[in-house]
Amino acid sequence: MTQPTPSLPEPHLPEHFRALRAVKDETGVRPEFQTLTLADLPEGDTLVRVTHSSLNYKDGLAVAGRPGVLKSYPMTPGIDLAGTVVQDQTGTYQPGDAVLLTGWGIGERQDGGYAEYARVKAGWLVPLPEGTTPEWAMSVGTAGFTAMLAVMALEEHGVTPGSGEVLVTGAAGGVGSTAVALLAAAGHPVTASTGRPEEEAYLRSLGASNVIGREELPALKRPLEKERWAGVVDSVGADTLAGALASTRTHGAVAACGLAGGSALNTTVFPFILRGVNLLGIDSVNCPPERRRAAWARLARDLPADKLADVTQVRPLSDVPGLAQEILAGQVRGRTVIDVTR
Repeated sequence: MTQPTPSLPEPHLPEHFRALRAVKDETGVRPEFQTLTLADLPEGDTLVRVTHSSLNYKDGLAVAGRPGVLKSYPMTPGIDLAGTVVQDQTGTYQPGDAVLLTGWGIGERQDGGYAEYARVKAGWLVPLPEGTTPEWAMSVGTAGFTAMLAVMALEEHGVTPGSGEVLVTGAAGGVGSTAVALLAAAGHPVTASTGRPEEEAYLRSLGASNVIGREELPALKRPLEKERWAGVVDSVGADTLAGALASTRTHGAVAACGLAGGSALNTTVFPFILRGVNLLGIDSVNCPPERRRAAWARLARDLPADKLADVTQVRPLSDVPGLAQEILAGQVRGRTVIDVTR
């Protein structure tokens, strides 16, 4: 007689948990710590116990109540998370599987990582790379993932270590600092552009061979400037991106992945039609699953935890409201991991 297959024990589900919410009333938008139940979570097929998230510029905007990030209120910010699966209705993951999630609109259109539990879609998750930890994943986070996508795009468009100088703008920020480290590790001569001259030693420790002030690129106003960059990772946008395009070498490539300096782009077509410069848009939010896994595999190989230790701080969830103001003021360098359990 066939014995029935024993059923797995039901995972423990919490009666309530803590979350940092952005709430809106007649006085405006403010961050507020709340106690929620699972019934308060959005629809989704997979429940994740979140242990870590991180602080990105976009998170700072959301927590500080700046318009344009959160699509409705109340909302739990946090555009990335890492933790373990509690339940998965699709059967893709088993309870206890370690996973990470960046993008897909969490922390913008749907509750994000600044809570002890999140309900999401299984298709949004990426298995935590073997030999890594949730803290490592969030020390990389959306910023590091975006930087890796930018580096991969440059490689695919012919930028090799022998091509010449590669420029990274906003270099002391999360995307920029990771891009500097990745490019330098791959053998590229990296020039870091920053508005914080006091960070020069830090940027050189990441592998930058040259550091320039952020005012140099916006000052390049001619349609075509002297050819300098074989490739560019730009997280600033606006006049910085315009100056970078005008000074990129023939058949070079510029990966645009941010707008810390503004969203408008005042440039000409000359870099594209006279030098064959490639402008590459980097979308980390809706990046296809296969490319996500490839990027995270590269990150696990090229950016192990020991390389990130000096550029990462770990802070409790309770510190996020204050940290949001700091990152918007340009006072946060490198990566900030948020321990959601504290």
